[in-house]
Amino acid sequence: MAMLQFFIAVDVTVVNVALPSIGADFGVDGHALTWVVVGYTITGGGLLMLGGRLGDVLGRRRILLLGTALFGAASLLAGLAPSFALLVAARLLQGAGEAVALPAAMAVIVLLFPEGPRRSRALSVWAAVASCGLVVGFVLSGIITELLGWRWIFLVSVPFIVVVLGAVVLLVPAERPAAPATLDLPGSLLLVAAPLLFTLGVVEAGEADTALPWLPPVALAGAVAAGVLFVRAERRSRSPLVPLRFFSHRPRVLANLATALLSAALSTSFLLFTYYLQDRLGASPLRAGLTMLPLAVSLILASVLVPRLLGRWGARACVLAGIGFTALAMAAIALVTRVGAAGWAMIPAMVLVAAGMGFGIVGLQYIAVTGVTGDDAGIASGVQRAADQLGGSTGVTLYVGIGFAPAVGTDPFLTSSVLAFAGLAAACLVAWRISAPPLAVPEETLG
Repeated sequence: MAMLQFFIAVDVTVVNVALPSIGADFGVDGHALTWVVVGYTITGGGLLMLGGRLGDVLGRRRILLLGTALFGAASLLAGLAPSFALLVAARLLQGAGEAVALPAAMAVIVLLFPEGPRRSRALSVWAAVASCGLVVGFVLSGIITELLGWRWIFLVSVPFIVVVLGAVVLLVPAERPAAPATLDLPGSLLLVAAPLLFTLGVVEAGEADTALPWLPPVALAGAVAAGVLFVRAERRSRSPLVPLRFFSHRPRVLANLATALLSAALSTSFLLFTYYLQDRLGASPLRAGLTMLPLAVSLILASVLVPRLLGRWGARACVLAGIGFTALAMAAIALVTRVGAAGWAMIPAMVLVAAGMGFGIVGLQYIAVTGVTGDDAGIASGVQRAADQLGGSTGVTLYVGIGFAPAVGTDPFLTSSVLAFAGLAAACLVAWRISAPPLAVPEETLG
């Protein structure tokens, strides 16, 4: 389970440093390359809650095998893709595999390890491996792209996925499927369709000379229509992805909205680091990956420090601090790119992004699951995870898509940073209105 989690987490960040090489091979600019990033997170976030429900209904072992096999096959397809369109399709399928496999894998861990120290230890390993995968992805991308080529950032995981499949067959006990239940397939498809159409509309609208001038407005109108239909589908569904009672908990709703806005800026910053180091300064993939090492180290330090400060400061204070750190990071990115400073000048911005991610996302996760019961814990966790992934993909689409659009004609780094800063201002206003109970933490945890 940890091996699967590691490579799924790696795939969230491993493409960042490789994007310029992918663009050079396929003749695609940074504007359209956003598809490689957001394709994975849109389907992963949009289908996540459906994946969890499938495990409950059809059996977790069966769904775990299905999702893992889909993720592995999509990774192979991405590594062998002969065209940019097929690469994007493979990334969409990778996200779908993640959405199906991860909830089942988490459930398997919870069921195989009894409540108490063994389960706590297993979940701690699971969480640590996830954080390690996100961090390693930045550096691994540069090393693999430089030495083996960008295709191997996808191909390297395939043999390990085969090992995971074999281990699941041997080690995870079979189970009887639950009684037949209603699945909210229309809601799941609409939750994916809305951000995909939005991405298509923004990307095509930014093209200076598009052969299909009618496509952007049609796609954007389709995104709005899909969003409206999703709300209607949830109201009428017998087993909705997001029951309407979920929206009666005001702090939880505000926490998820703030999560989406903060993740939008964080995901944007990762791409801006890559584009500046390689496209603007001409750094090699290996050098760019090593330059981003302080970001990886800072993320690890933040993951250790923040849980201690969360009990002392309170969740809302940590969230506001995280948003503030991220806003300072976007200002630093705009300044460094404006004056054309060396790559090392981005290190303060990287440290600030890590602090923003550590303080902000952890605090928002705590608020988003505050007051949950056995009946809605899964829903609250699924919505929070979806808000994180869909918020990040929407931010990349909007901020980077507009900033690097040929039709805009402004400094892409400055425009993207300003848009992200505006989104963070909105996140600050939302977070300020959150009222969260204090977090009870044992004295030994506080040190």
